[in-house]
Amino acid sequence: MKFKTAKALASVALVGSFVVAMLPDVSSAGTPTVSNTTFNTKFSTMKYLKSIVAKGKGSIAVILPDTVSSARYTEFDAPYLKKAFLAAGLKTSQFSIQNAQGSDTTQYTDAQAAIAKGAKVILLDALDSTTGAVIEAYAKARGVKVIDYDRLTLGGARSYYVSFNNVAVGTLIGTGVTSCITAWGVKSPLIYVMKGAPTDNNATLFAQGYNAVLAKAGYTSAAGNVINENTGTWTPSVALTDFQGAYTANPKINAVVTPNDENAAPIIAYLQSKGLAPKTIPFTGQDATLLGFQNIISGYQCGTVYKPIWLEAQAAAALAVYLRAGIKPPKGLVNGTSTDSSALISSLKKVPSVLLTATWVTASTVEKTVIADKVIKASDLCTNSAPTVAGSTQPTYAQDCATYGIK
Repeated sequence: MKFKTAKALASVALVGSFVVAMLPDVSSAGTPTVSNTTFNTKFSTMKYLKSIVAKGKGSIAVILPDTVSSARYTEFDAPYLKKAFLAAGLKTSQFSIQNAQGSDTTQYTDAQAAIAKGAKVILLDALDSTTGAVIEAYAKARGVKVIDYDRLTLGGARSYYVSFNNVAVGTLIGTGVTSCITAWGVKSPLIYVMKGAPTDNNATLFAQGYNAVLAKAGYTSAAGNVINENTGTWTPSVALTDFQGAYTANPKINAVVTPNDENAAPIIAYLQSKGLAPKTIPFTGQDATLLGFQNIISGYQCGTVYKPIWLEAQAAAALAVYLRAGIKPPKGLVNGTSTDSSALISSLKKVPSVLLTATWVTASTVEKTVIADKVIKASDLCTNSAPTVAGSTQPTYAQDCATYGIK
């Protein structure tokens, strides 16, 4: 399915530009409200939204992008969003959560179907900005409010954006690999710098963050100690193929910037099959997956960026509840703005945003972060199976967990 973004954007109703300004403020008569500091892993403060839910009409539709680029969408986003909506008092008939399974056509038709069934708000994690802009134009023309979820749709016509500070996420990745190069004693580093799909604005922001860190540390292609991936992808099998080509041509590569755990995993497995020993070639990651943490505690991945999806899901669900009721969200929820440099309508360039903070997690901080937050179960992480490395004895994950006090 091919979209013509400019044509679609031209059809956006101008009323969509002013939707934020027109919303009335929520009552401040002692009514407790949610904010970025009230959300918790028990979802207990979502109950504050029940009075707002009672004022709303129609449904909320969540449309997620795929199940390949990250396991997070099925493992975390979908169940957390459902939990947040239910805790806020929505009935199951008042919200839907779908996944486009990597198809732009499916994502578009899912949006059309949701609107036809009475959706008044769409939480959209677009596959790419072209698809997202068309969906948002379609929704705005029908008076449906759109929230960009996790990634900003460039050239879109949404009302709000909910995500993490993605340049800061990239900075964590860059700092993680440079710190690991030192800690693991990597000599004469030759870093292969990978990136996410070029159609994803988040991938651009991540790269902005980690490239700045690398450059400051003296790692650049001009200096001859960085090799940049030519394209970029969120598909793990493609990431592996890209790496294999680069590694064959440059066998001295001894550090890798991988933008998420999923892209890192098959590459690590490939090198393990070649006899890679722990704490030899640093890898980075993002999304705090189970396999990512197993690679971390066993000494193959330096760390991962932990983005508390339970926090993002509650913030997005809360924002959607306010928009469904036609009430302006409280300032404690919307804490910043994001710039859409490609928006055709000037009033859509500055997007009111909920910007959340991510954390770099290493083997020594797993216990007090993702285990404490119940994002990963120690019983799942500390299994007795571990990768077999040719010519060496590899400790089990249970032993690794004992080493780092994970229980």
